[in-house]
Amino acid sequence: MRCTSLTVRVGIAGIACLSTTLAARGGSDPPAPKPDSVQAAITRLETQIPQWMARTGVPGVAVAVVFRGQTVYAHGFGVRRVDQGGAVDADTVFQLASVSKPVGATAMATQMPGAAAPAQPAIDWSTPIQRLMPGFALAYPDPQTNARLTLGDLYGHRSGLPDHAGDQLEDIGYDRTEILQRLRAVALNPYGSYDYTNFGLTAAAQAMAQARGTDWATLSEQSLYRPLGMGRTSSRFADFAARANRAWGHVQVAISYDTYGAFPARYVVQEPPRQPDAQSPAGGVSSSAADMAQWMKLVLAQGQWQGRALASPAALQAAMTAHPDGKYGYGFNVGTDPHGHASVSHSGAFVMGAATSFILWPQAQLGITVLTNAQPRGLAEAIAVLFGERAWDDAPAADWLMTMQNLDAMHGQYKPQGRLVGQPPPAAPTPPSPLASLVGRYASAYYGDARIELNAAGDALQLVLGPAAVRHGLRHWDGDVFTFAPQGESATPGSISALTFTPGQMQIERYAEDLERGRFQRVADRP
Repeated sequence: MRCTSLTVRVGIAGIACLSTTLAARGGSDPPAPKPDSVQAAITRLETQIPQWMARTGVPGVAVAVVFRGQTVYAHGFGVRRVDQGGAVDADTVFQLASVSKPVGATAMATQMPGAAAPAQPAIDWSTPIQRLMPGFALAYPDPQTNARLTLGDLYGHRSGLPDHAGDQLEDIGYDRTEILQRLRAVALNPYGSYDYTNFGLTAAAQAMAQARGTDWATLSEQSLYRPLGMGRTSSRFADFAARANRAWGHVQVAISYDTYGAFPARYVVQEPPRQPDAQSPAGGVSSSAADMAQWMKLVLAQGQWQGRALASPAALQAAMTAHPDGKYGYGFNVGTDPHGHASVSHSGAFVMGAATSFILWPQAQLGITVLTNAQPRGLAEAIAVLFGERAWDDAPAADWLMTMQNLDAMHGQYKPQGRLVGQPPPAAPTPPSPLASLVGRYASAYYGDARIELNAAGDALQLVLGPAAVRHGLRHWDGDVFTFAPQGESATPGSISALTFTPGQMQIERYAEDLERGRFQRVADRP
């Protein structure tokens, strides 16, 4: 789960990791939880959640529990914003981050054969994406592989796109259309291998929306949110930002790999907030605990809603079935909880201020969703697992907050990246080339134009990237090697990227997921 590049893992696998990380017990499930056990688990949460919030400092939490087709609990704790207050309740809207993926997979299933409202043309998980979006292509060694690439390959993270491909383009301001177009310049892993990607999944959702003659946010609203009565749920950031009863994202003051997990941490509001519209199908849904209860009930009912198949049962079942060599379906983690009970789950995380999690136990018709308004530190997962442990009458197995917090998948999100991290600068560095000679325009097929400029004082360089003109101050390291601190959702706190000038080009360690491995060619400046 550890990053091997200058990219943070957001949208962690979360609960699905636990069956291997925590030595889950296999075997057949005991009798399903009874109502009194579920109520006892809820009662325990009402005591434990405030205690864990006090330990961690997380400002706000909302929880929903469904059982046997009913919402049996929906409640909020804490505040929406640390500097202004405002109580969290069951209707407070949170950003879901990667819990958007299973929600989006459900929206996809409403468009597939078996749903009550048939849509044409017939589309399922095995439909090749180029049949719906002919211009989409990746850089496979055999270009004909593009003709075989399916919606399921992309929703299952098995396209060959490397881990979180495209996220860096989002960080520097590219929109969804541009990012999907530029993915053809990414260096691929083998087709069929698993790597978690927001924009591969987004491509599949975008293709479905185009085939239905609309945009993804509208398709989700009309096919899923509105029929379920999820009036506080949207796949548009503007809708989230306009809600009066919304939870603001929070980040830990002076967060680093070493300070992660402080008890309690001090949090401040993240400004500007995370704006995930570019990857909306993968990370852009906002919703409330009460609305998420509606979604959980639909999924547990195998797509049935008010006497009809709102979502295709076969498509949902496929989404919640793991690939033979993995633990992921189409937008869902599939496996067992730490006590060995069959479950589907997902976690979501924005290092810019959100952490969410859900677990469904389909055979027990039981589910929980947990929403929080702070950076990921395992609290959402701990609440969900503790609830399941108590509902199933399992013997207490761990301090779940500490266990979740210390998972490498969690703590590793804050590990600084870069070959120069932890190294002292050279004591007597070689002087660089004259700074003015390095100033100019550089181009990459993937990242687009980059500019090297002098600062206002004329004594240091700046790197300017992307439509958002993201500006990085460069510090001299040695010779024509400079460094900068990455920024954005996919940047790990404390990371350092090297930038190296050579004749006619520069190479940027941080921006190296493309076929050129981060090389930008010097080009003539525009007049």
